[in-house]
Amino acid sequence: MIKVENLIKSFSLSRQQRKELGTNEKSITAVNNISFTCQPGRIFSLLGPNGAGKTTTLRMISTILKPTSGTISVGGFDVVEEGAKARGAIGFLTGSTGLYQRLTPNELIKYFADLYGVDSATFNTRKNNLYDLLGMHDFAKKRIGQLSTGMKQKVSIARTMIHDPAVVVFDEPTSGLDVITAENIINLIRQCKDEGKTVIFSSHIMTEVDLLCDDLAIIHKGNLIHSSTMEEFRNQMQSSSLTEEFIRIVNGSSVSA
Repeated sequence: MIKVENLIKSFSLSRQQRKELGTNEKSITAVNNISFTCQPGRIFSLLGPNGAGKTTTLRMISTILKPTSGTISVGGFDVVEEGAKARGAIGFLTGSTGLYQRLTPNELIKYFADLYGVDSATFNTRKNNLYDLLGMHDFAKKRIGQLSTGMKQKVSIARTMIHDPAVVVFDEPTSGLDVITAENIINLIRQCKDEGKTVIFSSHIMTEVDLLCDDLAIIHKGNLIHSSTMEEFRNQMQSSSLTEEFIRIVNGSSVSA
């Protein structure tokens, strides 16, 4: 489970940043007092326009960023007070994650398995299952620097899942990928749900949200402006498509510019 309560994240602004933004404020609030809960065995989608605070929120959940205030519990562990234990329960996938270009997929994934204390027998079983799911066997011994973007994303997925995390965080995982690789990721997200994992993902592709989502929240300019189940969202729609309804909710938000 992921439990987010009264979460705030502010960033200090340098003099140059204040000049570029045209403000005299010494800080900017990227996430403003948001709360939501993600349940095991359900897929939670975090939606919002670019710059809404989605990635900042997911990075706080994943312990990469520290909240300014508020609390986040992941698998029963506070991400600030029990960060190491929380990280052990999390798999975090983002399209911008760097990989060690000189290693092979086999070497990289084994390295991360060792970091999480995965024993050899368990590692081999999980690795083979992931390679089968993602179609990685053909390039498992090539240098990562020689791989295509889609192949690298598959390596990132395997690295994310090799320790069998109870909580999985996907930050726009299919952005810029070909349709086959994107479908691999969608299948993985479904598999995580079937295994009872807690799944949260952000996406700007509403067809993915429609396919996968059980619960959703929309944030705009750092504020939570909608939270419901997907069924409730569909039942109260005033537009003819999910995309149009999303735009209607964002445009109708009382959040000030």
